Amino acid sequence: MNTGVISPEARTRALTAMSAGDDLDVLVVGGGVVGAGAALDAATRGLSVGLLEARDLASGTSSRSSKLIHGGLRYLEMLDFGLVREALRERGLLIQRLAPHLVRPVPFLYPLRHRAWERLYAGAGVALYDTLALSGWGAGLPRHRHLSRTEALKAFPALRPDSLVGAIRYFDAQVDDARHTMFLARTAMAYGAQVATRTEVIGFLREGRRVVGVRCRDTETGAELQIRARAVINATGVWTSDIQSLMKGERGGFTITASKGIHLVVPRDRIAGHTGMILRTATSVLFVIPWDRHWIIGTTDTPWNLDKAHPSVSARDVDYLLDEVNKALATPLTPDDVQGVYAGLRPLLSADTAITAKLSREHAVDRLAPGLVLVAGGKYTTYRVMAKDAVDAAVQDLDARVPASCTDQVPLLGAAGYRAAWNRRAQLARRTGLGVSRIEHLLRRYGTLVDEVLALIEADPALGEPLAGAPDHLRAEVVYAVTHEGARHLDDVLTRRTRISIETPDRGVTAARAAAGLVAGPLGWSPAEAEAEAARYEARVAAELAAQRQPDDVSADATRLAAV
Repeated sequence: MNTGVISPEARTRALTAMSAGDDLDVLVVGGGVVGAGAALDAATRGLSVGLLEARDLASGTSSRSSKLIHGGLRYLEMLDFGLVREALRERGLLIQRLAPHLVRPVPFLYPLRHRAWERLYAGAGVALYDTLALSGWGAGLPRHRHLSRTEALKAFPALRPDSLVGAIRYFDAQVDDARHTMFLARTAMAYGAQVATRTEVIGFLREGRRVVGVRCRDTETGAELQIRARAVINATGVWTSDIQSLMKGERGGFTITASKGIHLVVPRDRIAGHTGMILRTATSVLFVIPWDRHWIIGTTDTPWNLDKAHPSVSARDVDYLLDEVNKALATPLTPDDVQGVYAGLRPLLSADTAITAKLSREHAVDRLAPGLVLVAGGKYTTYRVMAKDAVDAAVQDLDARVPASCTDQVPLLGAAGYRAAWNRRAQLARRTGLGVSRIEHLLRRYGTLVDEVLALIEADPALGEPLAGAPDHLRAEVVYAVTHEGARHLDDVLTRRTRISIETPDRGVTAARAAAGLVAGPLGWSPAEAEAEAARYEARVAAELAAQRQPDDVSADATRLAAV
């Protein structure tokens, strides 16, 4: 079985194949969820496909979301029933067919603060939410339930008793967004796509007005390449305008407004609760989301026009989220309880307003010139629909009849046989000697590809030991991130293939040293290069911590960029 291994050697082969001279049918620029989804969509239509990413897979917005797969309850208040129905259908597809190993249901509590009218109003909205989910693949989760105050406090003991009169419990789903995006890229590769990260587009190849490919730079070696394609899809999110600027003499397409959303990560024992929670704020909603041994608290929604690659978190951001969540908690959180933070930029379609929280989350597709398609906007949950629409537009430039999208029928790698593998987890634990909880951890991260990780341990039993500084992960997972999942730097491993950077008290500093030694061999690093990688990661963590002490975005951004 072709499992789409993205090894260092596979990247080299992909760049050689793409620049060999034969035109690709479709070249996708941008390795976020939409770009990886577009590569999979095009590859499963029988097209020759390339995928380029300037940094790492999911290194932008697609690793910095709220980790939710949801319909968006608040969009019902905006009467955007179509968007909610579409997102709920995608939620069902992901849970039941496409990625059951990566997307799983999670209950949420919606506390009620007023009697009678609020229960009727909110209850009607959640009932409609459940009803819209019944169409197509949207079904499959338990329906909502009204709770008394006593029942609500049993479900979430950390709540202040005077902060609610009751609650509604409903279900949505969550995902490790970076791993899901990586699995999309690997699945696309398994269907024939060529994938190359750390490859930056620096210009377009043109014949008249028509785009016939790109000029790009391998940022690992500095080599410049030309890749020809009959159609190019720009799926670069908040970098859309940067790519548009390379098209000299063309109209501007659409404009993207970047909105910063930050999240706090706190240890699970700081908040007593058995469900997630959604709270209303003055401008939006706040989520408290269970995340293994932690909680994720988010998010903000503020304009951002500073560095897009490394959006920073300021003290004001942290204080805002703590203030809002503490309104509902019996024991308030303090900044000392915050173990990790991350910030992401939402690519919102611009509107005539300065309030980014109210901009549309619907996506748009535009043909900037013959051979060049732009796709932007949208939300993580509906990535597959965005990818389908982008490829539909791109194939108009191909001189052939192209099959319709079939990605609603294509499970990601690791999904096939997952439920059976989960049921056999005790047997697998006995066979490997790893313990049931460790096998469950591996199955939730790799699905049925867990056998590839276990094969590394069988070949080198030392890889079956926990990673120093991050005992929730095995040493084999670090090696596998490089040999199979396309990681090329410590940041790729500690921030996206794992979540060590936000899930350990020292933000992965101890683990960085151990991980550098493990990946040096597969990546061909000398001892000096491994030391430099670890030092670079430590400097990044120090800069992020220093930025969090700054009072505003401008000073936090300047502080963070000191360690790019």
